[in-house]
Amino acid sequence: MKSIFTFIIPILISTTAWGQISNSAFDQSLSDKLGADQYGMKMYVFVILKTGDNKTQEKSFIDSCFAGHMANMERLSKANQLIVAGPFGKNEADFRGLFILNVKTIKEASALLETDPAIKSNLLKVELYPWYGSAALPEYLDAHNKIWKTKP
Repeated sequence: MKSIFTFIIPILISTTAWGQISNSAFDQSLSDKLGADQYGMKMYVFVILKTGDNKTQEKSFIDSCFAGHMANMERLSKANQLIVAGPFGKNEADFRGLFILNVKTIKEASALLETDPAIKSNLLKVELYPWYGSAALPEYLDAHNKIWKTKP
């Protein structure tokens, strides 16, 4: 019996070690800066923007709200709180766009979204979901700022 344990225990220990792969390119300071967990991931809030219930046709009001919406997006992006944004094409679900907010909770995301004139005026409504993704996602913003020719 003792010889069986002497044989099995080293196999179990070595099998456990084989299951763990370490990353030779791991950068602790970058991981810390981005708030990554041991898997290089972190929590965000995924936001779906949908057509709101405000059906006004007043063009100047709509234009003003959406100008504020774009300015708010710019402000949140510069503060590293909005890391992905973009519109959807035409669809039957009334999806207008999406955001990925660099915050951990729905409560934090809601507070940021309250600053958006198009959302406040109910031209847009939001659905918010906790989302677990790569902590490196904010790093693409620097590259994006080097590839556009005309500001949207």
